[in-house]
Amino acid sequence: MPFSWFRKGSLALLAALTVSCSAFAQNDLSSYLQGFEKTTTVKVLPNGLTLIISERHEAPVFSYTTFIDAGDVDDPSGESGLAHMFEHLAFKGTTQIGTTDYAAEKVALEKVEAANNAYEAEFLKPIGRDEAKLKQLHQAFLDAQTAADKYVIPNQFTEVAEANGAHGLNAETSLDDTQYFWSMPENRLALWAWMESGRLADVVPREFYKERDVVLEERRMRVDSNPIGRLVEQFVATAYVAHNYGRSAIGWPSEVSQINATEAMAFHRKYYVGGNVVVAIVGDVDTKTALPMLEKYFGRVPAGPKPEEMTTVEPRQFAEKSVVIREQTQPFYIEGYHRPSYRDPDDAVYDAISDIMSNGRVSRLYRSLVEQQQIAAEAEGFSPFPGEKYPSLFAFYAVPLPGHTPDEMRDAIHKEIEKLKTADVTDAELEMYKTRARADILRSLADNQGLAGSLAEYQTRYGDWRQLFLQLDRVDKVTKADIRRVANKVFVASNRTSAEIDSEPPAATASKNGGAQ
Repeated sequence: MPFSWFRKGSLALLAALTVSCSAFAQNDLSSYLQGFEKTTTVKVLPNGLTLIISERHEAPVFSYTTFIDAGDVDDPSGESGLAHMFEHLAFKGTTQIGTTDYAAEKVALEKVEAANNAYEAEFLKPIGRDEAKLKQLHQAFLDAQTAADKYVIPNQFTEVAEANGAHGLNAETSLDDTQYFWSMPENRLALWAWMESGRLADVVPREFYKERDVVLEERRMRVDSNPIGRLVEQFVATAYVAHNYGRSAIGWPSEVSQINATEAMAFHRKYYVGGNVVVAIVGDVDTKTALPMLEKYFGRVPAGPKPEEMTTVEPRQFAEKSVVIREQTQPFYIEGYHRPSYRDPDDAVYDAISDIMSNGRVSRLYRSLVEQQQIAAEAEGFSPFPGEKYPSLFAFYAVPLPGHTPDEMRDAIHKEIEKLKTADVTDAELEMYKTRARADILRSLADNQGLAGSLAEYQTRYGDWRQLFLQLDRVDKVTKADIRRVANKVFVASNRTSAEIDSEPPAATASKNGGAQ
């Protein structure tokens, strides 16, 4: 699916789960919630960091998620890519992991930063740049990096974790947050706490400029060399005129290529503070014995209040906007409508619309565009996009089959949207959405890693992990009238931004020089 890389995958349902779907169907969550309350502990440390421990003793393993409430949307102006860069740095080790001699390495890294600053100062001169001097400064920068590399033990952080049984070791940076996670044998809990708290509290901007090159290469692969990636970037940038959701998620090339280690450490000091971090641990953990140890290690994370959330509000869109890319590639169509954030009372209504329009082969878009009309290979609606913390978009996309065009996709999608606005969905469609929502809750609770992520996210977003259980009440309250009301309010032309790739033969592409129009 073209947009699968924007969204988290579903979680596997484990046999160890003891609650049946029928219990959820009857909305009887109270006893199950009470069971979780007995085995789940929340502890806010003096530095503001929140620990959540949920005991599950079925197997001698635990999983965790460290949830940082900062993502690409929080990158300072002119410094896009910092949040993503810091995710990379978190795997480079600390003053104790990844180095043969940190005292000497620290001096060497300071020289790297000074050399980079001198080079960039000359490079960025608007007039009078001395090319010979620039060449010398660049060589001095490379030499400084080489000197610092002598102290590096490559990949030691990852190797230590995996040598001690770490599984699924990874991280991800979204627009809204950054998450670190893996699973490990329960007898390595103390080692994990030392390592995880260390990379939060004792970070080193090791190999920063090499990782900057890695991020630039990621951008080239995901955006610059990917027609759909380029289209989506232009689509979002066109839909937003004020809010940071309109910026490139991975960063604009000119900004990524100029961010430096000093700026990265400033980002860390602002966002990687106790009040902005939730760590959730799920598995074979004894809270009474583990908590003092966890408090010791995670208590060293720098104290600090939660940074203020962004106050910029995207103004109401009052005119339809569009982007067209013409080149020799697969045609594609996407459109989006501004919608409120996850805190809006109608959030579950948007989920219902997404499910009815897009969930599986019985969904309206699939049946109409793929099966009946046979004009599209794929067709789907999804929300929220590109983020959910702030007001976002409800998007629809379709991939035309050979011989069909983006215009046909647009017209077919609009016909299905109009049906939502003029006629109620069926009882079966609404009930199917609610049934699948219950199943999704089951999946999120079944897997240790999935539960750790959900607990951390709900604690961060709502201030109480229990909202994970209470969300079904909002789902059950969605009505047919709600769906019609929201569809008529949001899916209007003046609130729409569309983008498409029009496939052209090579001669036509060359004559028009391609590009966005």
